[in-house]
Amino acid sequence: MPGLILGEQPDDLTVAVEQIILSSSESDYLDRLIPLLKNAQTQTQVTPLIHALSHVSADRETQIERICNTNHQEFISSVQQLQSVREGTVSLTSEIMELSHSIEASTEKLAEQKKALVDSRGVRQNIDDATQALKDCLEVLRLANQVHDLLGKKNHYAALRALDELQNVHLREITRYKIADMIERSVPATQRLIAEAVMTDLNTWLFRIRETSQFLGEVAFYHTEMRRARQKERAEQDQYLGAAKLNSAVELVADESEEFDVLNNEEVQVDFSPLFECLHIHDALGQTDKFRADYAATRRRQKDLLLPQSLNLLDEESNGLSSLLEGIAGFAIVEKATMAKTENFRAQADVDELWDSMCQSAISLISSALHTVDNDDKLLKIKGVIALFIQTMDSWSYSVSSLDGLLLTLFDKYSSLLKKRFSDDFQEIVSTDDYMPMPVNDADEYAKVINVSWYTPPEDVPPLEKMEFPCVLPFSQMYPLVCIDIRNFLNQIYLFTDDHFKHTNVIDQTLKDSLDELLVNKVCQSLTDRLKSQYPGQIVQILTNVDHFEQACSELEGLLVEARSTASAAGPIKLQATQKFKDAKTAAERRIFELVNSKIDDLIETAEYDWTSTWVPDSVSLYMQELTRYLSNIMSSVLLGLPYSIKDMIYYTALQHIGESLMVLPLDAAGPRISNQAAHAFVLDVGHLVSFVQNLDEGDRPQVLIEALDELRQTTDLMSLAAEGKGEAFFDVSISSKRFPKVDKIKGAELLEKVETSGGIGAASQAPSSPVVGNLGARTEGHMHKPSVIGDFRDRLGQIGKRA
Repeated sequence: MPGLILGEQPDDLTVAVEQIILSSSESDYLDRLIPLLKNAQTQTQVTPLIHALSHVSADRETQIERICNTNHQEFISSVQQLQSVREGTVSLTSEIMELSHSIEASTEKLAEQKKALVDSRGVRQNIDDATQALKDCLEVLRLANQVHDLLGKKNHYAALRALDELQNVHLREITRYKIADMIERSVPATQRLIAEAVMTDLNTWLFRIRETSQFLGEVAFYHTEMRRARQKERAEQDQYLGAAKLNSAVELVADESEEFDVLNNEEVQVDFSPLFECLHIHDALGQTDKFRADYAATRRRQKDLLLPQSLNLLDEESNGLSSLLEGIAGFAIVEKATMAKTENFRAQADVDELWDSMCQSAISLISSALHTVDNDDKLLKIKGVIALFIQTMDSWSYSVSSLDGLLLTLFDKYSSLLKKRFSDDFQEIVSTDDYMPMPVNDADEYAKVINVSWYTPPEDVPPLEKMEFPCVLPFSQMYPLVCIDIRNFLNQIYLFTDDHFKHTNVIDQTLKDSLDELLVNKVCQSLTDRLKSQYPGQIVQILTNVDHFEQACSELEGLLVEARSTASAAGPIKLQATQKFKDAKTAAERRIFELVNSKIDDLIETAEYDWTSTWVPDSVSLYMQELTRYLSNIMSSVLLGLPYSIKDMIYYTALQHIGESLMVLPLDAAGPRISNQAAHAFVLDVGHLVSFVQNLDEGDRPQVLIEALDELRQTTDLMSLAAEGKGEAFFDVSISSKRFPKVDKIKGAELLEKVETSGGIGAASQAPSSPVVGNLGARTEGHMHKPSVIGDFRDRLGQIGKRA
């Protein structure tokens, strides 16, 4: 066994033993010996070492013996030394044996410890693996709990990101554990929880938006009011800017410096974060289409909640209508803002559909409640609220055409109510008028009347500062009152266009038609109906009023042309009322003619001529005195307030009628022959009439008026010639054309046959034959009682006016 061991490792052990022996010190000896002992795992490995040492010892003995043989003494000493060495070797061997046993014991213990170490290392690795797995699982659980914590804190997007990180990163690291499957199965449920939570927050946001919509609309309306005010100021400063309407390009550019965010200001702040978060989360979950559909359905339901079942338009401040329109405005503004702040979320068609639906519902509510409104001022307030709504929503690029149609309906109702109110006012003014010239007490009152009415004082009226008060105006008080109402009616109608009304041509046409209807039916017709009166003074006052109304209508036509919008058709405006008042003036003139002529006929019927009388009267007949007194009275009292043109025409017609009526008397076919005394009485009466006209203190007018009696004067002149026996001169063309141009040849011949020839009529009883004709510059207007006669009268006035 030793030999085998030595045979197996002779060199290594021998070299090691030699090195041990050659060690310089014991410490070195031990240092070299210990590695060999450590490498000896069992007793079998220690024995070769001992054999190696024995072999070395034997070698040494051999060497010693050889040395001893060479040198005995030295050998003896060497033996002794060797003996000492041997003793030391034996001692060392004992120590080595003890050390070997010690090493062996240590080796066994070391082996046990190594085995325990190996076992502990395996346990520790298992513990480390279990710890890491536990850490991984705990991290997953932490993230899972964090998702729910974030969800509880309403950090929905952070929760979704954490869930996504958990699912796509951390769960893949623990796929070998069952907890991964459990958490993986819970991910869809957690996603649903997140979606439901974010939808709950969105619904809360939508509810707040619905509650805020009215206030948002109110703020938007206020902003539009401010823009109106600023545009009005700019219009006052710059005429060009004044032509720009609200929401036009010019107005928007001019108002750029006044930036205002309706959705984010001191009054209201609309935060779209919940919507963005919900949209982003549903996009991450791949449920964008579903969310878009759900959101659209929710907004449709909210739209329905905005609209009440009925609307009250009778409250003083129109709060119900304002609330309705403010709510719609706020709702629509949020929709537009949502479109602007998101991409491909709200379709334009959906938003337009909601807008159209709300507009139609609002129009239906307003239209159904419109019949309860019977006050034009209230309707104007309603229009103002709707116009404000239209201008506000027009600035957000919504279509307002249907609302413009509603304004047309409101205007029809407004104009009807306004026309009814002013119709009642006109009726009351006309029915309560005293039909007397209007007295004016002071300059202020006079100035007010001049300002409100279309009245131009005559040229002979002194200026205001030189006028004496009280004074009397020709028209009655109904004229300025009606003028005030006309101006008020114009202002009230055009008030409808102040804010927003595109159909200005409708207003212009409605205004014209309404004024025509009011003036014709309520003023002109009422005055025409009163012409049945038997009082000439009242008829004269009606004629005066009608004449001024005719002039006012002409002025009003020009005013309507100036006031109408540029969009209306060009050209003059003609009121039917102008012609109606002209016709009424003609009817009034005719009525005055009838009354005056009736009185004249009554007086002439009292004439009692005895055509066969032989007595020459020395004074004018009583009926002629009454007739001239009547003419003087109507000239100085009844006709005093009429314009000169109308007064002259009436007077001219009256004189012409007197002439015609008087000529009938001597030419009565049933009457007897006329004595020269009777002819003298007739000529005396006609001369008195002519003298009365010639003595009128009216400038050139008597010379014009006397022409109405030319035929009568020439006829009485012919009677005088006939009584003198010179009647054949009538048949002399040269004399007749100069002296009797207006006497009918047949009637003249009949008169010559009836007048008895005698010694002639005294010169004192002869009537004047050729009055002096002066100038008259008066202006003449009006209708004719007889067209030919009045036409001659006007031609005559025109000729005199040219000469003047």
